[in-house]
Amino acid sequence: MEEEVGRVTHYFGKIGVAVIEVGAGSLKVGEAIRIKGHSTDFTQKVGSLQQEHQQITELKKGASGGMRVDQPVHEGDKVYKVKEGA
Repeated sequence: MEEEVGRVTHYFGKIGVAVIEVGAGSLKVGEAIRIKGHSTDFTQKVGSLQQEHQQITELKKGASGGMRVDQPVHEGDKVYKVKEGA
């Protein structure tokens, strides 16, 4: 089961970092997420989050932050939290 939590607003290809805006719930380090879009669809764990160059452990609703991603993503891709046991 998946719950949409946000979307990609920017992608820095050289460093493999996506800026994610959280629209519902929150996103925490260690959680499994799925990033899905027109040509994107993969699952990974949240390794680290940054907000204004500071390491943080959680992004809450309405906030944006950077996260290293395993594969290239695109602006507008949706971010889903993957529920354990799904």
